[in-house]
Amino acid sequence: MEILEQDSNYYLNKKNLADGLDLLDDIVTESIATAFFDPQYRGVLDKLKYGNEGSARGRARCELTQMDETTIKAFIHKIDRVLKKSGHLFLWVDKFHLCQGVLDWFEDTDLNLVDMIVWDKGKIGMGYRTRRKSEYLIVFQKSPVRAKACWTDHAIPDVWEEKTPKLHPHSKPVELQKRLIAATTVDGDCILDPASGGFSVFEACRQLGRDFIGSDIEYGENKDSFADRVGG
Repeated sequence: MEILEQDSNYYLNKKNLADGLDLLDDIVTESIATAFFDPQYRGVLDKLKYGNEGSARGRARCELTQMDETTIKAFIHKIDRVLKKSGHLFLWVDKFHLCQGVLDWFEDTDLNLVDMIVWDKGKIGMGYRTRRKSEYLIVFQKSPVRAKACWTDHAIPDVWEEKTPKLHPHSKPVELQKRLIAATTVDGDCILDPASGGFSVFEACRQLGRDFIGSDIEYGENKDSFADRVGG
């Protein structure tokens, strides 16, 4: 099945340097089996006002282009369009957004909340009271909701411990994402990550032999980079 429109300037299995909203416009309707979305929002930083923007870690986080809620909703609605029926969206959220709730982002879509996974990062983060050690992956499925034949690995725990190398200010666990991709896709399917960050989903797809389409506005590579890597 074709994934990109014929006149698209983007590529499968590349780190496209692009705004993910533009990339989504070039993807064929109902062509994506599974999608990941990690919105770049300040969330906890804005809520708690740590004042650590001057630190190396804080500065790296703050320099990322942030998404407001209107932008996040636009991403989700476009992901809804390109997902196949019964396809899955894995949405990364922090504690603040988990408690505040995100379901209003999904109004007027065919995406249904079906599960959640807690990622124990194995290291202590920020916190005025308790220190943050986890992130949360909310699982949505496009209608019709069904598990049989759409989710083949029933041994994935809902609390997953995995340490990750710091390749990006918001590095994500490759092994968890690889397990989820394997559970929800088959050979020939394409996996989407329109705000790829450190491209951990791409690495998971590469290890599984799955096709990937994704981009990042800051960490992607342009066409000249592609040409240089393959020798022109």
